[in-house]
Amino acid sequence: MIAHLINTDIGNRGILNVYLDYRKSNPRFLNRASSLLLEHNDRVLIVTGFPIPPLDICETDGPLGALALYNAIEELGGKADILTYNEVKEALKPFGVRFTDAPLLKNYSLLISVELPGRAKDWGYYSMSGHRVKAKPFDGLFLDARELRIPTIGIGDGGNEVGMGIVRRLIKKHVPLGEKIASIVETDELVLSAVSNWGAYGLVAQASLDFGKNLFKGWDERENLETIVKAGLIDGVLKKETLSVDGLSVDLHERFVELLKEIIVDRISP
Repeated sequence: MIAHLINTDIGNRGILNVYLDYRKSNPRFLNRASSLLLEHNDRVLIVTGFPIPPLDICETDGPLGALALYNAIEELGGKADILTYNEVKEALKPFGVRFTDAPLLKNYSLLISVELPGRAKDWGYYSMSGHRVKAKPFDGLFLDARELRIPTIGIGDGGNEVGMGIVRRLIKKHVPLGEKIASIVETDELVLSAVSNWGAYGLVAQASLDFGKNLFKGWDERENLETIVKAGLIDGVLKKETLSVDGLSVDLHERFVELLKEIIVDRISP
């Protein structure tokens, strides 16, 4: 049910068809990702930030999802660090999270990416519109983690993010410019979603149900979005500082979050 919700493709970006095909072979992808999170949350590295060309300013999709996961991990008794770009770091500082600039992979039990550029077949990094992303990449960490057998989760919504290598064939089939932008970087589990923040929220919601505790309590979508927009992050579709994510208004995101919260409360209440 939650997997269906987070893949409601209101922005009509093509990910719904990817999801419908993906779930045929992996119908429990969200449950599997939740299991990884619950079993390996001792020390988690969360990596986020997608610089939008030509401005090369990071977007509002990704950082809030990373924050929600950070809070959930702390609530579970684990520890998390966030690796990201400078402007995202400044945007998230008011929330009191821990950052790292030079993570030592062997110290981590799990890596999670949220809306993070993943290299394409030509080793370039692309936006949904096919423009090159020039900022320093972080996706090599996930390739190294898999070599070290450290579990990894990728969360994305367009096909050009870390983790989408698992469904590269479907990205090429269903997403505009998929042949060019599709990431080849795989993760152990992939959470597909129509908005990457929604994918992270959905993972927190599923983990709440599986663990029997509300890990999404107290989340204020509007307040949190206002904070990161004031810090200079932009809507990746509209390419400006506005109270929206991926072209969808904060009102819509608030309603989506409230629905997830209601599901959690309804399912875990005695």
